[in-house]
Amino acid sequence: MKKSVIKINHADNVLVALQDLPAGTQILHEGNTYVTVDEVPAKHKFFMQDMKAGDEVIMYGVLVGRVQFEVKAGMRMNVENTKHAAEPFAYRKVNYKWEAPDVSKYANRSFKGYHRKNGSVGTANYWLFIPTVFCENRNLEIIKESLYSELGYAVDDKYKSYTHKLVEAFNRGEDIHNISFEPKVDKASRTFKNVDGIKFLTHNGGCGGTRQDADTLSKLLAAYAHHPNVAGITVLSLGCQHLQVADFKRDLFALDPEFDKPLLIFEQQKTQSEEQLIQNAIRSTFEGLMFINKQERAAAPLSKLCVGVKCGGSDGFSGISANPAVGYCADLLVALGAKVLLAEFPELCGVEQEMIDRSVDQPTAEKFIRLMTEYDDLAHKVGSGFYMNPSPGNIKDGLITDAIKSAGAARKAGSSPVVDVLDYTEPATKPGLSLVCTPGNDVEATTGKAAAGATLILFTTGLGTPTGNPVCPTIKVATNSVLASRMSDIIDIDTGAVISGEKTINEMGEDILEYCIKAASGEEIPKAVQLNQDDFIPWKRGVSL
Repeated sequence: MKKSVIKINHADNVLVALQDLPAGTQILHEGNTYVTVDEVPAKHKFFMQDMKAGDEVIMYGVLVGRVQFEVKAGMRMNVENTKHAAEPFAYRKVNYKWEAPDVSKYANRSFKGYHRKNGSVGTANYWLFIPTVFCENRNLEIIKESLYSELGYAVDDKYKSYTHKLVEAFNRGEDIHNISFEPKVDKASRTFKNVDGIKFLTHNGGCGGTRQDADTLSKLLAAYAHHPNVAGITVLSLGCQHLQVADFKRDLFALDPEFDKPLLIFEQQKTQSEEQLIQNAIRSTFEGLMFINKQERAAAPLSKLCVGVKCGGSDGFSGISANPAVGYCADLLVALGAKVLLAEFPELCGVEQEMIDRSVDQPTAEKFIRLMTEYDDLAHKVGSGFYMNPSPGNIKDGLITDAIKSAGAARKAGSSPVVDVLDYTEPATKPGLSLVCTPGNDVEATTGKAAAGATLILFTTGLGTPTGNPVCPTIKVATNSVLASRMSDIIDIDTGAVISGEKTINEMGEDILEYCIKAASGEEIPKAVQLNQDDFIPWKRGVSL
């Protein structure tokens, strides 16, 4: 029989509804009977005991809020009766012990990736276009439109065909509502079989902002050029902008002094005309595509994977199904010698002490403390704070406080030690779990995670989101089966079986790892990749939650 509620941690004083509970519902849990005072929708919480103003609300075993006025057992938690609260944090010497999961069944497993001369292995083989300044965005769009359909990378033919039919109906004076939409349109096969995509980074930076913004953008773009999934790069520059080509090349060769990928650079102010610039860029890039098309996938150990874990459009089930399942997959990866990246610092608010205690040494812990404190202080200076992180959608689906959201979000990282803490654009170099300083904003976070070196991203969602990344295949993991069915066009993995009790967290985590191996080998193409969901937003180090 399906359970109607769950208590996540033995110390918790709230229960989570796994299905809609009308007011007056009697719940028997661990020998105690509870009666719901209010209607409690699935994913929401109700109090297990009478509480008075100021009492602590405990969930996931940590402080997540304080009661604002007297509440009764069975009452639903909401934004009026509960406000965010989190424990203070500090370094304390803790001898953290981690029991790695048994990975003997994966001992002889591998994935088929693209081996780079610096020893890294990509899960894809992309050509990347980069503008050093927003002035070149239009030229990139023209090049993109010219290359995508001709080379077989376009995914919008069905919409163009539909629009063409509407125009024809309009010209004939017919009712456009009678025009059918054909979801599939025949398209030419790809010209370059071993080139998984041509990707374009457009942004609004490179000039006009602060020099710090330009410096950060330079490091970000260099990190993308250096990325294991990128085989060649075309750079478009205007010429007079803050972010000079020399700055970009300096940051690129700082990452890899032996950098040897094809690097094509075009500067518009040194070119006779825009037409010549675009023509030269297309022809030279075509030659580059011919070159990287010779590269083929080859077996690589699972230790060569670098997997980012991310959540967005989170709901009240995120911390119960998808996130802990991804967390178990993360533990398997760490035990196999791979890298795992956890970002979104505003969504670690309330679990800081856990991350500090899991850090392998004091310098690692203190770097995390410094970055978290500086970030939160900056937010408070403009009248905000991490406590304002939950979105209306989060709250509607049961994530009432930032600490609740954070405690559930942190479960994506599993339980392994924190081996490193990376500031924005710093590369991951150590096997194991690293924390990456980024906002919680979906695209800013995935942008930063790819810059740190993630070659796959596991992205959990309870509400649904179309977010992807240009250079890092993004795998969407649904927290519930309703979402997985309703938005099947963007969801890759359904963890609803955890909620229904059909699968354990560990079983689902192993399923996720199997999908990762197939995606890394090009055998499974995540929906975000199929749909060209190539989202890219640089973080200017301002206040973004």
